[in-house]
Amino acid sequence: MSANGLTGGDFTESEEPFKLFGEWLKEAEASEVNDPNAVALATVDEDGLPNVRMVLLKGFDTDGFVFYTNFESQKGREILGQKKAAMCFHWKTLRRQVRVRGPVELVTDAEADAYFATRARGSRIGAWASKQSRPLESRFALEKAVAEYTARYAIGDIPRPSYWSGFRIRPTSIEFWKDQKFRLHDRIEFRRSTPEGAWDKVRMYP
Repeated sequence: MSANGLTGGDFTESEEPFKLFGEWLKEAEASEVNDPNAVALATVDEDGLPNVRMVLLKGFDTDGFVFYTNFESQKGREILGQKKAAMCFHWKTLRRQVRVRGPVELVTDAEADAYFATRARGSRIGAWASKQSRPLESRFALEKAVAEYTARYAIGDIPRPSYWSGFRIRPTSIEFWKDQKFRLHDRIEFRRSTPEGAWDKVRMYP
């Protein structure tokens, strides 16, 4: 373990962002008390006004970063409308941050079905019962909807709603930040013009 907390030396020497992200996420899984895969997701509406909220990263590879949601939610509508998003991971105990930006694509139905099947039964019922991001008249109305769908799917599998699936951010920018003394932090950014392009690495001022 090096002085900056990363196995294998200075992280700024890395030449491949997904490998570096995997190493940092693995260390976060060992150090963070809750939800090391929690990430702030930023989207923008049709007027250019941004929104941000926390979601859970459910997968990543060299194709991008995957999360799931209701397409009729605020973030779902904004992503489908603008086809772009940004993420910010912050691991406080490690004093690290990763920022991701890029266009967004849908995951395949097979990917969405496979992930949906792994969710707790109550969460699958909730995907049917919740009209996410829309006005709710009372908590009782939500509990009534949950009861109705619980009865409907009392036996057998619970299918994935057609309006519930996943998005994949295909990054054109991934920035890694590590806290240092006197706010003289270490920052590197990997950039490319398209999601299929080769990465260029730039070291950034704090």
